[in-house]
Amino acid sequence: MRQDLNARINELLSRNVEDVIEKKHLAAALRSGRKLRVKHGIDPTGEKIHIGRAVQLWKLREFQDLGHKIVLIIGDFTARVGDPSDKLEKRPMLTREQIRKNLKNYLPQIGKVLDIKKAEVRYNSEWLDKLSFLETAELAETFSVNQMLRRHAFRERFLKNVDISLREFMYPLMQGYDSVAVKADVELGGADQLFNLQAGREIQKHYGQESQDILTTGMLSGTDGRKMSTSWGNVINIVDSPDEQFGKIMSMRDSEILNYFRFATRLPLADIAGYEKELKRGANPKDIKMALGREIVSLYHGKAAAKAAAEKWEKMFSKREVSGADLPELKVPKKILAVDLVLKSGVAKSKSEAWRLIVQGGLKVNDKAVSNPKQELALKRGEIAKIGKKKFFQLI
Repeated sequence: MRQDLNARINELLSRNVEDVIEKKHLAAALRSGRKLRVKHGIDPTGEKIHIGRAVQLWKLREFQDLGHKIVLIIGDFTARVGDPSDKLEKRPMLTREQIRKNLKNYLPQIGKVLDIKKAEVRYNSEWLDKLSFLETAELAETFSVNQMLRRHAFRERFLKNVDISLREFMYPLMQGYDSVAVKADVELGGADQLFNLQAGREIQKHYGQESQDILTTGMLSGTDGRKMSTSWGNVINIVDSPDEQFGKIMSMRDSEILNYFRFATRLPLADIAGYEKELKRGANPKDIKMALGREIVSLYHGKAAAKAAAEKWEKMFSKREVSGADLPELKVPKKILAVDLVLKSGVAKSKSEAWRLIVQGGLKVNDKAVSNPKQELALKRGEIAKIGKKKFFQLI
């Protein structure tokens, strides 16, 4: 039993982990049997949580499975201020109304990974709204402008003479104060959060608390190899349908396959190493992506849904038609007439040609035939349109 615990702790401190501060101290605390308060903050800057953010949630789940208390902080106050991490320009402030809208379905999404009933869920407006100006000034005393300018993103902007708002300097202080408010033993975040997490250590010390340990995870790239960003459309969301998730995996860059296995699945590392060997031996990336797609869809929708999504994809993309990889993207509005969709694709050169193609059965959206050229289609990002005999497009 002790050996099993040590193995789980070793994996917790190593798999997908970028930095641990202080590693020896945290390892000893994990082996001591003491129940740790493990803090993680999420700012509701959008309505959907993508699987890049879920990397930290799954790491929290490892702590939770070992019996530790997850303190989940919903940054309803800090989201209004805006996290400058990794930003080379000012982030706009959000309104209370925008945050309220974004929060509507937040906990159910997080609940696909964490056991919410066992977690302590807090909103940082509870304490940050109540700070007086004098208390805020005391908080600001914990850091200097020089320290702030050592942060990479701030330094880059300063050297390029790009404005840095004093509000942005305040963000790490507020995140650090969250650690004081909940008496965190550990704080977990992405690698881009390291400065903010270290601020928490200093601020706890200032308020007479023991400094929290820190664990940061590596970052999952988007499906196109760039930073995962909703605005770029290269994300896979927790709440995407099984078909959407599977389709996005199948159309992603081959170079991202192994990273997605490591960061976005819970497969044992030995199994992932096996897939790596298969790719090096010349295995078809499509076959490995099929396995990856089933793993990811299973995490959020269950094995039955993953199996159905894989079967549907195979039916839609037979070997005779298209591999499914690197599908051309077609940007369309959420609602569009069928005839206009065909015209927009460029497959038909005139409205009359598009009309004939549809009437003759040449249009399918997610494998469903569309026979009425005047039909208004309600489209979703990630859906696949087949136009003509062999033309496929991923709708964005």
